[in-house]
Amino acid sequence: MDRAKNLERFKGKEVKKYDSEYLFYSNFLAPLKAAITAYGKGDVLDIGCGNKPYQKYFGSNLEKYIGCDVVQSSSNCVDVLCEAVKIPLEANQFDTAISTQVIEHVSEPQAMVNEAYRLLKPGGHFIISSNMYWPLHEEPYDFFRFTKHGFRHLLEKAGFEVLSIAPNGGKWALFGQVFFQTIPWWLVMPKFVKWFFNSIFSFLDKKFFDDRSTINYVVVAKK
Repeated sequence: MDRAKNLERFKGKEVKKYDSEYLFYSNFLAPLKAAITAYGKGDVLDIGCGNKPYQKYFGSNLEKYIGCDVVQSSSNCVDVLCEAVKIPLEANQFDTAISTQVIEHVSEPQAMVNEAYRLLKPGGHFIISSNMYWPLHEEPYDFFRFTKHGFRHLLEKAGFEVLSIAPNGGKWALFGQVFFQTIPWWLVMPKFVKWFFNSIFSFLDKKFFDDRSTINYVVVAKK
């Protein structure tokens, strides 16, 4: 089955507390931005770039930004059309590689991590994120979910040194996100009701934080 062409991809947005995916984005964007601010620089490769929504986070530290993806994105942002496990670029040429919410759609995740290692310069950094929980999406190309131990295994097997693994929310954020994705009437739920539930789940998550159940991870590794 061929993947859809000009696939609609996330373009970046300001997350509001009444958004149904607030609990994901409010816990994901801050650690992602922090990782990019701390480690993202120079020549950057975005693996599975889509519409390059996080390029802006690199700011003045960015010199070149190359995005690859398996199909062209809805905003025509993909520079190199290829599979994430076989990127037709020379080894040891990027200072930073980033891949957000992509590896779960790759049938051979170890091969993708190995490819990122090949393409980075010695001392370069790999910033990668993916779900521990999320409903099936982009079917049938939805293969895996990752724990922090799974990420560490893949990265260290490729030769990376894992610097940080940041959970994106704890059990109450996860419970709240499942709530919104389970109850079909959130589509017609008034904004103030969504705001109320998101506020409650956010408060509980901070008060009783437990990352044994989390929505997502942002991971940084060094070659």
